[in-house]
Amino acid sequence: MMHQKIKTPAAVVKPVVRIQHNILALNERRLLTWICARLPAWVKPDQLTGLGFAGSVLIACGYALSTWRIEWLWLSLAGYCVNWFGDSLDGSLARFRKIERPDFGYFIDHSTDSLANTVLAIGLGLSPFVRLDVALFCLIGYLLMSIHTFLAARVIAEFRLSYLSAGPTELRLILMTITLAMFVFDPAPLLGTGLSGFDFVIGGMGILLVGLYILQTAKTARKLSSVA
Repeated sequence: MMHQKIKTPAAVVKPVVRIQHNILALNERRLLTWICARLPAWVKPDQLTGLGFAGSVLIACGYALSTWRIEWLWLSLAGYCVNWFGDSLDGSLARFRKIERPDFGYFIDHSTDSLANTVLAIGLGLSPFVRLDVALFCLIGYLLMSIHTFLAARVIAEFRLSYLSAGPTELRLILMTITLAMFVFDPAPLLGTGLSGFDFVIGGMGILLVGLYILQTAKTARKLSSVA
């Protein structure tokens, strides 16, 4: 008697849903689509990813060099614009031209972003305005939220690009505002704490990110346990 093989059904892979509810999302999407339609054919998504990383290097260099001349902060401000252009347009251009490489693009884009944010944070910590340990603490909070986002995309098929109505573009604008404030406010320590006002702001952002990571992790764990 022949034994028939029983085929087990393959696991159903749910499509990942992109969730983006930041304040500027709609207008930014319109602007990116407008730009994509006008970029020359020789501009490729991978080139834009590299351009975004180069923008982060400019930001870091501007902060570090501001130790000698505050005018170098203009380089950081220009770097934020370059970073936004490259980082926001690489995936947008691929989707606009229908030349996506989902696995490659996802891996390279977010790997590059992690390195770019590390470079940025180190540059900020080498400036006379923010202590290196404070800048790295804020980086830890950002990377924790990135890890949560990547894990959630795998386990609940939700790739969330914004939290508390803010996404990468809003974060860049906040950092640019802080950078402009560096032209005006003295980085002297406050109340004998050894921390400047900029340390308190950047450190507060780090605390917010770590707290948000804990809350989002608990929320996702409850969601998973209810369907286990």
